[in-house]
Amino acid sequence: MSSLLAGKAALITGAASGIGRATAIAFAREGARLICVDIQDELADGMLAEVRDAGGEVDYVHTDVTDEPQVAAAVEAVMSRYGALDCAVNNAGTTGNGGLVQDLSVEDWTRTLSINLTSVFLCMKHELRAMQKRGSGAIVNMASGAGLIAVPGLSPYAASKHAVLGLTKTAAVENARNGVRVNAICPGSTDTPMLRDAMDRDPRLEKLILASTPGGRLGMADEIAEAAVFLCSDRASFVNGESMLVDGGAVAR
Repeated sequence: MSSLLAGKAALITGAASGIGRATAIAFAREGARLICVDIQDELADGMLAEVRDAGGEVDYVHTDVTDEPQVAAAVEAVMSRYGALDCAVNNAGTTGNGGLVQDLSVEDWTRTLSINLTSVFLCMKHELRAMQKRGSGAIVNMASGAGLIAVPGLSPYAASKHAVLGLTKTAAVENARNGVRVNAICPGSTDTPMLRDAMDRDPRLEKLILASTPGGRLGMADEIAEAAVFLCSDRASFVNGESMLVDGGAVAR
């Protein structure tokens, strides 16, 4: 076991599958102690087994990250078990329903922003309070390449991810003197169950995605997780307010 996160207490949201699951496993391998949260309880046992196989100490807490009392309880679970919250990865999210702006329902818009944006605000609100008491901590918010460019047909998703970057930068500046760093990761198209489900519904989607990626392949969840490990580690001690693209050059093309 290496030691980039040795002894650090971490909270990871959306940890049951995809990037969140890969991040939990990577954090465990690097020595972190974890509280993992999600609403996909049926996937929790498999995730916990993989995290423990990687050497991690971990508990699971069912948490709807759009509900503030549940978010507060998840942060308190970390504090109660480990006595501190050293790092957090706010990963829970959804692509939401697509469509042209003029055809979207208010319900679809509100749901996507609630899961992708309001949840990040709620998590940071309680994570920052816990971290500033100790004068240290690192938060990573999972944004997207869609936080930097237009995504026709997915305006609620793109808008929410653009907003996550603004929220990240603001929190980073506000808390720099508190000893807390706040950064974001902007993954490109990543091979996760969520993306696979979307590609299964529309066989053209995979071809479109691969054609727009210079390397001609999807990213892997563990490649995104490695960026989260770095940003939460002491090696990133002077990295704050960053929006880190991990997308195989898709936005740069």
